[in-house]
Amino acid sequence: MTQLVECVPNFSEGRNKEVIDAIAAAITSTAGCSLLDVDPGASTNRTVYTFVGPPEAVVDGALNAARQAFSLIDMSQHSGEHPRTGALDVCPFIPIQNATMEDCINCANIFGQRLAEMLHVPVYLYGDAARSEKRRSLPAVRAGEYEALPDKLKRIEWAPDFGPASFVESWGATVTGARKFLIAYNVNLIATKEQAHRIALDIREQGRGKDQPGRLAKVQAMGWFLDEAGIAQVSTNILDHQQTPLHQVYEEIHHGAKELKLPVVGSQIVGLIPLRAIMEAADFYIERDHLFIVQEEHKVRLVISRLGLDSLGPFKPDKRIIEYMVRSQEDGCLVSLSLRRFVHNVGARTAAPGGGSVSAAVAALGAALGTMVGQMTYGKRQFEEVDSVMRRLIPPFHHAMNELLDMVDADSNAFNGYMAALKMPKTTDKEAVRRNAAMQEALKQAVGVPLALAERVSVLWPSLKEMVIYGNVGCKSDAQVAAKALEAAVFGAYFNVVINLKDITDDGFVTAMNTRAAALLQEAKISAADVLDAAEKRN
Repeated sequence: MTQLVECVPNFSEGRNKEVIDAIAAAITSTAGCSLLDVDPGASTNRTVYTFVGPPEAVVDGALNAARQAFSLIDMSQHSGEHPRTGALDVCPFIPIQNATMEDCINCANIFGQRLAEMLHVPVYLYGDAARSEKRRSLPAVRAGEYEALPDKLKRIEWAPDFGPASFVESWGATVTGARKFLIAYNVNLIATKEQAHRIALDIREQGRGKDQPGRLAKVQAMGWFLDEAGIAQVSTNILDHQQTPLHQVYEEIHHGAKELKLPVVGSQIVGLIPLRAIMEAADFYIERDHLFIVQEEHKVRLVISRLGLDSLGPFKPDKRIIEYMVRSQEDGCLVSLSLRRFVHNVGARTAAPGGGSVSAAVAALGAALGTMVGQMTYGKRQFEEVDSVMRRLIPPFHHAMNELLDMVDADSNAFNGYMAALKMPKTTDKEAVRRNAAMQEALKQAVGVPLALAERVSVLWPSLKEMVIYGNVGCKSDAQVAAKALEAAVFGAYFNVVINLKDITDDGFVTAMNTRAAALLQEAKISAADVLDAAEKRN
């Protein structure tokens, strides 16, 4: 899978379309970079660009954008609602796919050094790339903003990490670093700037000071007025959405607004958002409001509605959710192929995809049929007495369907890992030992994927039997096909486990895996027969 890093440079220009477009063009013209989003703001006089690519490419893209901005932005003439310290105010690198935080720290250091050398401007490191604790926080590094730089740069404790400690009037300073995915999220109020800021002080982690901390960890916030929309906003940066989720930020601001008798009129995502953040918000509202929603698309729609994400403009999931945007960057994923292409790939003169990937695909189809039977039963008047049963049975099949789909590529990748180990050099004794160890580890991974498939199917058998008993009798044949598909998938998984175990030298591992695989196969035979027997008893 391609290594992808996200770069989100914030440039201090949000009103001049020619400048905004010129910076975007500098990014898109960089080999390996894919520009995902350009989000300008007139009131903030700031544009947030989001692009992805391999580490080396995103560094080049950021440098090309900065070079273009250097001749187009004059900070001595800049004004706007958003805090800023330079023409390229901040340039973070974020791990997205097959990349680590260390990769992004390396990107920040290379970018900072090359930017300072290229433009002769001061550059600071922040976040996970910071070289001291006092510089981890972006607001701390940006304190005093552009106007304070002439004096700040004279102080030893604020010497830049790269470049000269001298004030460049047209540019200011740039802050670069590495961080987790940050969600820039604003909640709209019919209120004054001061009222919005009052709520921001209450919710942000910093609060009103050391003696009055705020309610939400890992959240920065301030209030401002959005002239172009005629509303105020509580503008937040959610630094860790796993610790403080999106919906919690919205609900806390909503609570603060209610106390002040202020109406909340939707909210806004600036830039992109991880799918997980949307799904967590959906799950919150589904549980709170006792809703039944299983499809991802419907969950996304629910969150757009509950948070009013389309209040200031259309919220298009394929243009706003990072995973949906990144999918276009993925090359060669089997599950992204058409059915015709997948079948032809299986039939090609190559060892992968093979029986393991086919088993995973068949298992996913079996789970999908289980989901279908439930969906064709739920919500229909003639079956309303089993609605509560369907609400319980459908989700396990739906979740399994998605997880089993992931195993289609996982099995092929495991095989490719073994082939890569096989090709390692073996000229010296040391090389031969390293190669053998890599081959053994790869074989264990090749065993792990089909065994995980069989384990995943194992938990579905009780639910499938219930689905046959209570489901729409008109879908009986679909449930029968589901049973045989899941059984066939476990057979396939068993054969793939056995063939990979024969070359593994760890006897304890071989015995344990053989025993477990055989037990799962026996369970599948018995359970499939049990389901088919129950189906035959339905009229």
